[in-house]
Amino acid sequence: MYLSFTNAVAFSPADVMPLSRWAKMTMAVQSGVSLAMGALVIVRAVNILR
Repeated sequence: MYLSFTNAVAFSPADVMPLSRWAKMTMAVQSGVSLAMGALVIVRAVNILR
């Protein structure tokens, strides 16, 4: 849970590193989804202000 949270909110590597290939791929997907969701929230907020 801690690794998931730090991966979602930080732009730096966490102090807990995954060792297996599937864990690294899962972290990459989670980072991408988190970044996309943040961008969508910002885009939606800007669109509402227009």
